[in-house]
Amino acid sequence: MNGIKLFLAPMAGAADSAMRYMCRIHGSDGCTTEMVSAAAVWYKDKKTFVLAETDGGEEDCAVQIFGHEPEMIANAVTVLYGRAKVKPRAFDINMGCPVKKVVSNGDGSALMRDPVLAGKIVEAAVKVSPVPVTVKMRAGWDRQHKNCDELCRVVQESGASAVCIHGRTREDMYLPGTMDIESIAKAKAAVSIPIIANGDITDGPSARRMLELTDADALMIGRAALGDPFVFERIRAELEGRPYAEPMAEEKLDAAKEHLMLLVKLKGERTGVCEGRKHMSWYTKGMPGSASLRKKMNTAVSAAEMINILDMIKEDTKS
Repeated sequence: MNGIKLFLAPMAGAADSAMRYMCRIHGSDGCTTEMVSAAAVWYKDKKTFVLAETDGGEEDCAVQIFGHEPEMIANAVTVLYGRAKVKPRAFDINMGCPVKKVVSNGDGSALMRDPVLAGKIVEAAVKVSPVPVTVKMRAGWDRQHKNCDELCRVVQESGASAVCIHGRTREDMYLPGTMDIESIAKAKAAVSIPIIANGDITDGPSARRMLELTDADALMIGRAALGDPFVFERIRAELEGRPYAEPMAEEKLDAAKEHLMLLVKLKGERTGVCEGRKHMSWYTKGMPGSASLRKKMNTAVSAAEMINILDMIKEDTKS
């Protein structure tokens, strides 16, 4: 299983350039931006353009777009590619987001109920894109309509270069015990383009099992990377049959500090620290003393205050 690529999933509200950097230096082969609204690009929303920005060194990053109107999708591809200082490696069309406010507009996983429209969207993007167009989808809309194999055939015929499949339906959201690996395997057998498997890949054994049962071409890791960018190193060691030395608490806390300062540099101190609170909680989960300091962490407003808390946790881990 040497050579299998490991990608970071495009998690809204988490996978910004700071997190993408942390995962890249710890072994991810590529990443995708947070979801970018094609309609917001159409109406020239400034905050949306910030979401699509990539930094130097992010040549491995794709830009993810969501929407349900082919013309708007094509416009977003053209505009975002033209504005990009670092050109994306691909444009990814989101057909998997299960969030109510997204699907209620006909976007995200709602497109799994309309394969014809999904195909037209991919065709529109492919027609104008200078780089490959990929698709991220789920197993289906609900447990009675698992159609990712059918939709994979449609988007392949429409020009998609690869598909990532999260093995849950929209109905399943992220419920434990609902992963359907068989649907991913069925889709893999239905098409010739690469299939990237996603969902419940948390460590080496789960990654190995996913590959063995689906014959997927690559893996995408999402929630397991929250507060743990080392997950990519850990999984790669397993797939290559190498021993792996788990990072010590001190190393994890140093990574947390680096992540925090990247957020501050990217978004300014107040916003960076506010957004960093959840990341710091993820990094320190289970560490001695972290639970008692969680309230302070969630009210910190300065980088110095947050770093002091992390240092206090570091001291507790030594005792």
